[in-house]
Amino acid sequence: MAGVGKVVLVTGVSRDLGRKFARAVALEPGVSRVIGVDVVPPRGDIGDVSFVRADIRNPVIAKVIAKEDVDTVVHMSVISTPGSAGGRNTMKELNVIGTMQLLAACQKAPGLRHLIVKSTTTVYGASNRDPAMFTEDMEPRRAPRAGYAKDVAEIEGYVRGFARRRPDVRVTLLRAANVIGPQVLSPITSYFRLPVLPTVLGYDARLQFLHQHDLLGVLRHSVSADVHGTFNIAGDGILMLSQAARRLQRPSVPMPGFAVGNVGSFLRSARVADFSPEQLSFLTYGRGVDTTRMREVLGFEPRFTTAEAFADFGKTLPTTGGRSERVLAGIARQLPEPGYPRARAQGAPGLVEIGPGGLRRG
Repeated sequence: MAGVGKVVLVTGVSRDLGRKFARAVALEPGVSRVIGVDVVPPRGDIGDVSFVRADIRNPVIAKVIAKEDVDTVVHMSVISTPGSAGGRNTMKELNVIGTMQLLAACQKAPGLRHLIVKSTTTVYGASNRDPAMFTEDMEPRRAPRAGYAKDVAEIEGYVRGFARRRPDVRVTLLRAANVIGPQVLSPITSYFRLPVLPTVLGYDARLQFLHQHDLLGVLRHSVSADVHGTFNIAGDGILMLSQAARRLQRPSVPMPGFAVGNVGSFLRSARVADFSPEQLSFLTYGRGVDTTRMREVLGFEPRFTTAEAFADFGKTLPTTGGRSERVLAGIARQLPEPGYPRARAQGAPGLVEIGPGGLRRG
C-alpha cells in the first residue's frame, strides 16, 4: 500500500483517553482513516473518526478489521477498575477474553502490519523484594494472583504469543506508568483526590507518573515509528508519597497496612475510590521503572517529568488541610470497632493512636 496512508483501528474509544487519542491520530499526516471501536458510543466529539459499535469479545471484530482494510491496531480497552466495568468478573472478561478475540481477529488479517498495545507498569507488581528500577526484561518478584495486574500479565502473554505467530507484524507493547492529569479518573487519581490520604505506617512509596498528554504522544509516536518491542513509559524522576501529599497540601494519616485496607474497603464500597489490594501494595512499596529503551530505541521523550505531571494534576485540586479534623473523624467512624490492635499514628497532627475506638485525638 505504498503511497497510501495508514488505516488505524482504535479500541476503547468510549473512554476519554481512547477518544482523545483516536481524534489526535486522525490528524497525523501519515494516517488516512481512523476507526474507533467500542460497545457504547463515545460521549464527546470524535472529529473525523468513524465509530463502529462492536464488542471485541465477539468474533465480529474480525469482520470489521477485514472490511475496513485495517493495517494498524491500537488496543486501549484494558480496564483497571472493576467498578467501571460492572464488577470484577466482567472486568476480567473484557480485559482477557476481549484481548484474546482481538488477537484472533488480527491473526486472520493478512493486511495487518502493526499492533500497538497499551499496557502498564502494574505488571511488575509492588513488593519489598523489588529492584530499584525494573527494566523491560525483568519479571515481577511476586507473580500477581488476582485483579488488574493478573489480567495485564495474561494479556501480555497472549500478545507475545501473537508476535511469535505473526513475525511479519510489528508489535509494540507500551508499559505506561500511572497516567495522571486533571481529567484522568483512575484508582491513583481517586486516591489523591481524597481530602485526607491514608498511608501505610513505616513506608514511603516511590512513585512515577506519566502525564496524559505524554501517553497520547507516545501512542501517536508509536503509530508512525517503525519500531517494535516492549517499552517502559514514564516521566523522568521519582516522587515519594510523602512529597506528593505535601505538594497537594493534603493531610495524611499513617496506619498499619490492615487498617488502610479496611479504610480502602469502605471507600470502594462507597464508590469513592477503587482501593484494591494491589493499590495497597503500590502505596506501600511503590515502583520504579527504567526508561532507557523508551529514549534510545523507541525515540520518545516525555514532555512532563514525574514531578511536573503531578503538579499539573494537583493544580486543579483544592487544598484540604483546614478540614482535616472533620475528615479524620469521618474516617474514624467507618473503622470497625472490635479487635483493633493499637498502633501509633505517627506524623498525623493531633492524633495519638489507632485503638478499639478507631482514630483518637490526643
